[in-house]
Amino acid sequence: METKPSFSEFRLMAEQGNMIPVYQEFLADTETPVSAYLKIKDKSFSYLLESADGGKKWGRYSFIGYKPYLITLSRNREMEISKGKEKWTLKDVENPLQVLRDIIKDINPVTLKELATFQGGLVGYINYDLVRKWEYLPGVSPPDTVMPESLFTASKRLIIFDHLTHQIKVIAFAHLEENDDLKPLYDLACEEVDETIAELQSPLSSISEKAPFSLTDLESNFKEDDFNEVVLKAKEHIVAGDVIQVVLSQRFSGDVAGDDFTLYRNLRSINPSPYMFYLNFGEIRLIGSSPEILVRLTDGKIELRPIAGTRPRCKSPEEDQAMEKELLADPKERAEHIMLVDLGRNDVGKVATPGSVTVPRLMEVEHYSHVMHIVSR
Repeated sequence: METKPSFSEFRLMAEQGNMIPVYQEFLADTETPVSAYLKIKDKSFSYLLESADGGKKWGRYSFIGYKPYLITLSRNREMEISKGKEKWTLKDVENPLQVLRDIIKDINPVTLKELATFQGGLVGYINYDLVRKWEYLPGVSPPDTVMPESLFTASKRLIIFDHLTHQIKVIAFAHLEENDDLKPLYDLACEEVDETIAELQSPLSSISEKAPFSLTDLESNFKEDDFNEVVLKAKEHIVAGDVIQVVLSQRFSGDVAGDDFTLYRNLRSINPSPYMFYLNFGEIRLIGSSPEILVRLTDGKIELRPIAGTRPRCKSPEEDQAMEKELLADPKERAEHIMLVDLGRNDVGKVATPGSVTVPRLMEVEHYSHVMHIVSR
């Protein structure tokens, strides 16, 4: 297999940026993202990202990232950062996102059109309470001693599955510092590509040996009577005009046992969605399957896709069509959806060019594996 770029091309790319992908591509029509992820030996701070369009057909690309180059973790006004072999902690951090911007502004990746839309970068999460860093909210959330408020990783190695061509691209990123000797860095990246390919070509050990995932003793942080009381209070505040939207939520906790990747495998089978993710962040796992993007920025354009209004899928296309008409005719569902569209337009308008916010798609119904939603764009 040919390694790309060649060293002469690599030297030219070093004049364009300081993070250069080195890769090999090969046919892998018998491999799946799940089997590939199971073959990876070092899974700490790794991830698997997949997509199923409308819950019916798989998206073109799946991504596996591992071997972290950068890890950032924020909690209680502190931020822990690991970059390469260096580790340090920042105190009294007002805005973790600004720290992230400061860190990544020194990383100048070289992108190659022949790879994919995603070519590495930060993968992670931001929790809801991080909004308190720049928006005043009354009350204080209880401290969370387990989950950081934000956690991101950037991987040194990336595996891209192209489900259209049945090709796999195995990438190792060479990170350059000023005055680095380029040949050893290029050779190291080539060795890392070969190492990953060797892992993928190894036989898959029996997954039946893994203990099945189980979740027991599930508990909510709300008692039913307390939750009902909060609902009544929320209604009072809405009628009084204090708020326009209240999202009441519960946290469920329980005892887990077994292999959590089995949970992801079951989820992707039962509920395939456009955005599926398995994030292995040491002691923390994030597993999800969602039809919805929160926000997307592409070539200077911001995109929001509000989703509100839901009905179950039916047994036949005719029943689906009747259910769709009922959904679009429901005044409560329409009002809730229009409210979210207006909120989204307001949010985008805060950062977009004045007069540029449009709604090209308003209240269209999209079908997924188990439900249908009203969606705007």
